[in-house]
Amino acid sequence: MNVGDSIELTRDVEASIVPAGDKVTLLKGEEATLSQALGGYTVIVRGNMFRLGPQDADALGIEVKKAERSASGTPRSKDALEKEIWVQLKNCYDPEIPVNIVDLGLVYGCTLEPIGASGNYKADVKMTLTAPGCGMGPVLAQDVQNRLLGLEEIEEANVEIVWDPPWNQGLMTDAAKLQLGLM
Repeated sequence: MNVGDSIELTRDVEASIVPAGDKVTLLKGEEATLSQALGGYTVIVRGNMFRLGPQDADALGIEVKKAERSASGTPRSKDALEKEIWVQLKNCYDPEIPVNIVDLGLVYGCTLEPIGASGNYKADVKMTLTAPGCGMGPVLAQDVQNRLLGLEEIEEANVEIVWDPPWNQGLMTDAAKLQLGLM
């Protein structure tokens, strides 16, 4: 499926209205036009924009990808896990902006705390939004949490939306600025 393609929803699916963030159910058989497929899916249905999570790809007729696990079946080192966390965070996108939340400068940090001797961790993420009134904040935070919990070694993931320091365009990477035409 490509951006601009229309598809009939294959099942009822929970979606968030963009930019308000309110939850609604889109019904099986409704016609959806794909607007963005980065980290999740942004679709237009009945003239309104909605975001579907990556786990709902099947409702659009797209095969759902399984969460990655460590190749050996043994837990990764903390350093390797931290690198994978940032890879996962770079797969989270604001439904209206085609740049990941890391390059947008929305993620202020992620810390890992061991849980017992199991080799598992608790992840704490601090992130912000481009605007305090953004209704998609809870949707983005849930996406971050889901991606982290999909990692074998993450037993608990907390995502906190903070406003200090406030976000500004100076927090964006040069690649993000270039992609958005700001350079």
